Amino acid sequence: MARDPLVLMQVKALLEQISQMAPGHAVELRIPPYAAIQCCEGPKHTRGTPPNVVEMGAEELIGLLDGSLDWADGIRDGRITASGERSDLSQLFQQAAHDLAAVLHGAT
Repeated sequence: MARDPLVLMQVKALLEQISQMAPGHAVELRIPPYAAIQCCEGPKHTRGTPPNVVEMGAEELIGLLDGSLDWADGIRDGRITASGERSDLSQLFQQAAHDLAAVLHGAT
């Protein structure tokens, strides 16, 4: 799968926003083939498969943040996979979408 440079820039910027909002190492958020981050407070993962993993495509990440995709719908239809007790990032994405909308519309 080829990586589109424009999508790569968008994904990295959005993941940076997520990591600033939810710093930590408890959840691994994967957006293949673009990037992955660790985020959210909790036990730090250091080796092997992390206990809390969320994976989705770039289109789903962007959709969650622009409001065109609902977390529950993405989970239900398999566009988002989430495993582990800390892997429900629905509130985090809802807040990130709200913050992004405020920036785009000039709200303070």
